[in-house]
Amino acid sequence: MIDLSGKHAVVTGGSRGIGRAIVLRLATQGADVAFSYRGNQAAAQETAAAVEALGRRALAVQGDVTDPAAAEAVVAAALAAFGSIDILVNNAGITRDDLIMRMSIDAWREVLETNLFGAFYTTKAVTRPMLRARSGRIVNITSVSGQAGQTGQANYSAAKAGLIGLTKATARELASRGITANAVAPGFVLTELTAGLPEALTAELVARTPLGRFGTVEEVAAAVAFLASDEAAFITGQVLAIDGGLVMM
Repeated sequence: MIDLSGKHAVVTGGSRGIGRAIVLRLATQGADVAFSYRGNQAAAQETAAAVEALGRRALAVQGDVTDPAAAEAVVAAALAAFGSIDILVNNAGITRDDLIMRMSIDAWREVLETNLFGAFYTTKAVTRPMLRARSGRIVNITSVSGQAGQTGQANYSAAKAGLIGLTKATARELASRGITANAVAPGFVLTELTAGLPEALTAELVARTPLGRFGTVEEVAAAVAFLASDEAAFITGQVLAIDGGLVMM
C-alpha cells in the first residue's frame, strides 16, 4: 500500500480530468494537496471538497501556468499552508491541433508555453525548498505524442518531447540532494476530451492499442502516486508509459 501520509503535494491543472484524478489519488494515499486551475472555479471547488471529504487538506489556487508569477504563487501558497512541498506533479496542458502548414503561430506558442514552459516555471519554483529539505518527488505528465510524434500535433508533440528532456535534466541536477524527477506518458485515456471523439476514430485508436481499450484517469493517477512515493526512491529520469502497449521503446 502506497503511503503518502504527512506528505504535501502540488498539482498543476488539478481541477478536471487526469489532474483531478491525480489530486484525489494523492489525497487517498494520505497527502495534503494544493492544485492550480485556470478558470473553472466550480470544478476546482468540487475537487477541493472531494479532497477534504477524504480527510486531507486541500488548496485550490487560480492561475495560468504560462505566467511565471502564477507558478511561483501556487508554490508560495502551498508552502504557506503546508510548510513544505514533498511532491510536484506538472500536469497542466492544452491541445491546439492542426497540420503544420495550417498551424497558427499562436497555436504553436500557446501549447509550448502551457505544456513545457509552465512545467519549467513550477519546477524552478519548487527547486529551492526541495533542495533545502534534501528530498522531493517531481512527476511530469508527458504523452505518447512526445515519444512517437502524432500527425496534427506538432506543437503538442514538441512540447511533450521537451518535457521528457526537462525531466531527465532535472533528474540529473537534483539527484545529489535526494530529489527524483520522472515522467508518466499516457496513451489514449478516457476523459471529457476523448469522450466526444467520433465512433470510427475511437475504434481506430482502440485497434492501435495492443491491450485493446482506452486507459482510465485512475490508472494514470496510480502510476503518479507510485512515482511520488518512497517505494520509487531509486527511480529517477525515467518515462513510464501508461498506454496499453501503444508505444514500446
